[in-house]
Amino acid sequence: MAILKLDTGFNLEVEIAVAPFAKRLLAWIIDGAACVIYLFIMGAVAGFAAGGSFSWVYSIALLPYLLYHLLSEIFFNGASLGKMAIGIRVIAEDGGTPSINQYLIRWLFRLVDSPFGFMLMAFAQLLPWWCFPLIFTGILVTLLTPKSQRIGDLLAGTILIDTRNVTSIHDTIFQEVEVTYKPRYPEVMKMTDKDINTLKGILGTINSRNDMAMAMRIADRIKAKLNLQSDEDSYQFLHTLLKDYNYYSSR
Repeated sequence: MAILKLDTGFNLEVEIAVAPFAKRLLAWIIDGAACVIYLFIMGAVAGFAAGGSFSWVYSIALLPYLLYHLLSEIFFNGASLGKMAIGIRVIAEDGGTPSINQYLIRWLFRLVDSPFGFMLMAFAQLLPWWCFPLIFTGILVTLLTPKSQRIGDLLAGTILIDTRNVTSIHDTIFQEVEVTYKPRYPEVMKMTDKDINTLKGILGTINSRNDMAMAMRIADRIKAKLNLQSDEDSYQFLHTLLKDYNYYSSR
């Protein structure tokens, strides 16, 4: 599984697992099955309403089907039903939430990235027969790019990540602080909630790997950014920052 390192605020690095192709494929199959079931049900409703012939009901029902991926990713934080079931979702390349324009670009190029998109264009005689190998373009691009991005991802600046293997950047930053606790670094309030979330995730990584070199590197970056000095060792300094932020945030 590919691991992507993203630079967030204060030059803090957080590791994110890129969604492997197999998971993308499973999510696509689940979404496809959901869409087929939806179309089957709406087709039955349309047939019943029009006595078995194609009707305006079915035409209207096609709109949610066509917009399914776009709307689900916008309203469900980068995930469709299939993506949620498998544990993957779309993020921007900088680690943030994609904009509506980025989601729109991904959606517009879905026809090009999907094998069925080229097949439909071929059957509709929009493409000559010798373009048949192009049906594998989206798959090949996804397999060959370092971040497993399809064409739509490359143009939109998005990545599909494995949410079940992501460092706990989205865990709550808040923790209990003793009433008698005395903070040491008021400069910590120059950091944002996102910075502190990232720091908490990094501390989890440092703990799991016992990587004190990483602790020293991150501590030096924060000290330089906040222009402060500390007599604590790097690991303890990072923990103190986290507690101080919670202390000041709760006041």
